[in-house]
Amino acid sequence: MVEPTPIEDYALIADGASGALVSREGSIDWLCLPRFDSPSVFAALLGGPEAGHWTLRPTAPDARPEREYVPGTFVLRTTWRTADAEAEVVDFMPFRDGRSNLARVVRGITGSMEFEDVIRLRFDYGGLRPWVRQVQEDGGEAILAIAGPDAVVIRGVPHHAEDGAHVARFSVAAGEAKHVGLTRYASHVEPPVPIDLPDILEWTIDWWQDWASRSKPPSPYDREVQRSLLILRGLTHDETGGVVAAATTSLPEELGGSRNWDYRYVWLRDAALTIEVLLDHGYREEAEKWRRWLLRAIAGDPSRIQIMYDVEGARLLPEIQLAHLPGYADSSPVRIGNAAYTQVQWDVYGEVMVALHAARIAGVHEDEFSWPLQTALLEYLAANWQRPDRGIWEIRGPDRDFTHSKAMVWAAFDRGVRGVEEFGLAGPVDEWRRVRDEVHADILRRGFDADRGTFTQYYGGRGTDAALLQLPHIGFIEAEDPRMLGTVKAIEEELLRDGLLLRYRTESDVDGLPAGENPFLACSFWLVEQYAASGRLADAKALMKRLTSFVNDVGMLSEEYDPIHRRQMGNTPQALSHLTLVRAADAIARVVEGRADTLPEVRGE
Repeated sequence: MVEPTPIEDYALIADGASGALVSREGSIDWLCLPRFDSPSVFAALLGGPEAGHWTLRPTAPDARPEREYVPGTFVLRTTWRTADAEAEVVDFMPFRDGRSNLARVVRGITGSMEFEDVIRLRFDYGGLRPWVRQVQEDGGEAILAIAGPDAVVIRGVPHHAEDGAHVARFSVAAGEAKHVGLTRYASHVEPPVPIDLPDILEWTIDWWQDWASRSKPPSPYDREVQRSLLILRGLTHDETGGVVAAATTSLPEELGGSRNWDYRYVWLRDAALTIEVLLDHGYREEAEKWRRWLLRAIAGDPSRIQIMYDVEGARLLPEIQLAHLPGYADSSPVRIGNAAYTQVQWDVYGEVMVALHAARIAGVHEDEFSWPLQTALLEYLAANWQRPDRGIWEIRGPDRDFTHSKAMVWAAFDRGVRGVEEFGLAGPVDEWRRVRDEVHADILRRGFDADRGTFTQYYGGRGTDAALLQLPHIGFIEAEDPRMLGTVKAIEEELLRDGLLLRYRTESDVDGLPAGENPFLACSFWLVEQYAASGRLADAKALMKRLTSFVNDVGMLSEEYDPIHRRQMGNTPQALSHLTLVRAADAIARVVEGRADTLPEVRGE
């Protein structure tokens, strides 16, 4: 087996609709067009070179890369150096161009350097080799690749067919620049006209830098926080407002394992948490756009609300295994779609209500549609919250009464009550208070193990769950409450692995899948937040220092981290990892600065 490119060796470039993963060695190994959840054009990430890639690098074997983003952007600049020459490659996807473009610009800095450009197009997740032909256009030669509804045009440096790919070799001297551009279009129309690369590059840099300049990240984590906020924006579909959980599918949570899922969809939970973080940093426009997406997606029968949708709000996301792809490091199966969309997870109601309440606080006003929809959700939840569910981790075992899910039900009714009390909205507030208090009492009676002094993963269970660290964040309980401190102690004893938190014990058979996964980064960031809020500032800073050391050279984090082999694992970049990084940094900053707005007021005791 050929050793795959480490996940941490990839950088994301994004255009507000999709994103490409570029390796440190100059290979674009993952790109879906025109959207994050579209079939891929390059899928070497999951199937090796034959599944499609675009590799651009010097021919000199001694060439060494050093890369960085143009500050505050998704424009990736890789500087290549040899003994006698230096050149750079600028990779970017034009932002708000109205098309699906990817451009690579090679600039000579000193001496002369030869490059080789290899483009191997494979549509439909590496399973379809397109029909490719060369055509003459004004200004030069172009390559057209067509298969079914999809077409790609490649312009710039001339290429020739070679071993199932299209290859170009060229040199750049100091001050010289050459480029290659790829544009996806619908195959039933004519190829679009070429783009003006210098103008669109300048526009793209300006737009991203203007957006990033408003973030005001807290020191000393300003670099990591700003990049995390950018990644959250990069995972947001610019037109619809949907926020995907990650740019990839099926990167394994453990090498050789089967926990390989498609994360290129909009989870209500992850998107709601993302919007909370963006609101905390002043990005109200994104919150308003996401709320419009949400209202469109969940409109209709409240009983039909799903935990996830595609970027446009479509509901049908059937899970399919792609047998022709071996998977990253032979970790199979490779999946597209996600069967979890059929699950009942009561916590998403709470996440949505919490995020919408945060939007109200930030000045996003309710309209004639948004508040009535929330009251309809609470009406349905009031009649059904006692049913078991699959929980935040999308358990594929039996339904259970997960304590975290019930706490988020409590949060849903709490934010409904506060909408009436604090904003003068109309609703059956007495009924909502009654349900809120009933849920609170139910959790303390059935979800708390008094003998051990800890909340449990589910009613009647003995094990714990890192998701319980969210209870103070939503205002269910004080961070310093003895019951919460006992829960933290149990979580540390049961779930810490090499100093990082697992989600829960997979060997407990709770999820119906083979045991084994690496520590989940979001959980450790939640622990940082809890440490900061409960007076353990030194522990919070120490853990935060270790966690931020896991970001790669361009500030990206995947879903999980393997502390033994010191490598990132799981889908990347992962929205939940980055939003919890921001929350953890903000929690430390609040304590250091002595601010009182650390956590919501605890209600319902």
